[in-house]
Amino acid sequence: MSPVAVACRGVEKTFGTGAAATQALRGIDLDVAYGELLMLVGPSGSGKTTLVSVIAALLPQDRGDCLVLGQDLRAMGKKDRALFRGRSMGFVFQAFNLLPALDATENVSLPLIIAGQRRRDAQKVAADLLDLVGLGGRAHARPRELSGGQQQRVAIARALVHKPKLILCDEPTSNLDHDSGQAIMDLLIHTARAPDRAVVVVTHDPRIFGFADRLARIEDGRIVRTDSPRPAPAPGGQA
Repeated sequence: MSPVAVACRGVEKTFGTGAAATQALRGIDLDVAYGELLMLVGPSGSGKTTLVSVIAALLPQDRGDCLVLGQDLRAMGKKDRALFRGRSMGFVFQAFNLLPALDATENVSLPLIIAGQRRRDAQKVAADLLDLVGLGGRAHARPRELSGGQQQRVAIARALVHKPKLILCDEPTSNLDHDSGQAIMDLLIHTARAPDRAVVVVTHDPRIFGFADRLARIEDGRIVRTDSPRPAPAPGGQA
């Protein structure tokens, strides 16, 4: 197994052409190790979501290389990329992307059913995971019957249910209160600690910076530095 889950070198991405062209990524170099939770932080429009989309092979880069779980996804056909994502990656989107006709258990179990697991077994795994994220009592609620924070937790459970090797999260705590956000990050950091998994989190939420093993700071399409988060201050403002 490769020592890193993600290895990007010189990745560039431009949207538009001519005078309207916008260079979103300007030579990104980034490694994400197995067993690591890395956070991508920076101002809006700095390239965070674009970079995650390239790592997920949802967007092709224009230049540079990006190996994900040892695979060059650009070398795969469209069908093989989709199958690889379905087996090996979990996604938490800002928009949740829950299916409105399905209840929470059905939404969470869907990746397992698509992978061929029996519906009854898949829904048992999904129900256990919903308990873990604090939604055991809402297992049969449909998305329209859930708050934004509850929908976020369903989306996170769905991302974890098939035990993917790479989990990509876009603002996973943006709709959660402090206690719920801390509980979700505890779950994500526990997941990241597995030796064959890694977690990448895009966030503006400084409350969760301390959960990161590293913060990769992006400005104007470039990673300007990568460092460890500062320890949270002690009560009373003393270090």
